[in-house]
Amino acid sequence: MTAPLTLERIEDVSFSLAALTELLIDVVNDGASIGFLPGLSEEEATAYWKSVCSEHTLLFVVKQEDKIAGTIQLHLTTKQNGLHRVEIAKLMVSQAYRRRGIARLLMEHAETTAKELGKTLIVLDTREGDPSNLLYRSLGYIQVGKIPMFAKSDDGKFDATVIYYKLLE
Repeated sequence: MTAPLTLERIEDVSFSLAALTELLIDVVNDGASIGFLPGLSEEEATAYWKSVCSEHTLLFVVKQEDKIAGTIQLHLTTKQNGLHRVEIAKLMVSQAYRRRGIARLLMEHAETTAKELGKTLIVLDTREGDPSNLLYRSLGYIQVGKIPMFAKSDDGKFDATVIYYKLLE
């Protein structure tokens, strides 16, 4: 029998820093387009995580048997004309935990949290062609467009990013 998944918000990464660093390196080395390229050092990954949590960035993790299986961030807009919206960022699931509904669980939780905070719009972007595009569309996100040559891949080519939004009820 598989241990249940637990979902929690992390406000202080110091207690999970090693696991978060391992997760980030794992997904980047697997080709995830989340702002880093393969070969990411432990020092760079650790420094990134130390900078994440703030009053405007909510970090959620899914754990199984106290091991971090995935993360998602909800970025709260601070501009006066955008207080109604949030951005999804850094949806990551460890290679060892994929195909178990973790990404969907994280997305649904981020949406629920956004609604609880009174937000009415979620935006996000992802690399064109990545499996995440299927997930976002299945959750009702609407593709607005693409920006060509948005992110460099480890092979040196530039990939487009696809921009999505979802209106919350």
